Amino acid sequence: MINFDNNPLIQKTVQFSLDIIEFCELLEEKRKFVIAKQLLRSGTSIGANAFEAQNPHSKNDFINKIKISAKELEETKYWLYLCKHSDSYPFDEKLEHQIIELGKIIYKILSTSLNKNQSI
Repeated sequence: MINFDNNPLIQKTVQFSLDIIEFCELLEEKRKFVIAKQLLRSGTSIGANAFEAQNPHSKNDFINKIKISAKELEETKYWLYLCKHSDSYPFDEKLEHQIIELGKIIYKILSTSLNKNQSI
């Protein structure tokens, strides 16, 4: 296994994925299956794409994988937003803080990886 001890993006996306899995299990216990399934897919996909970006074929491949991570991050924000603002759903503020921190990292990586002619 590759050592990612010095890679904050991978460390934080793995921890976020583990926390999302735990939260989705809680949602399933409360029979909130649709949101649990959507949140599990998008929330763990952030890290899966960031992980895949660590072995790119090219700079464009790296950027593409990080862009996909960003899209999955935005979708995950949406599902968490619904949980936060629904009276019948649980919510975990720790996940909200983690997703904000991940967004800062991912968008910083994108901004420094893109040259002037490319756009997010």
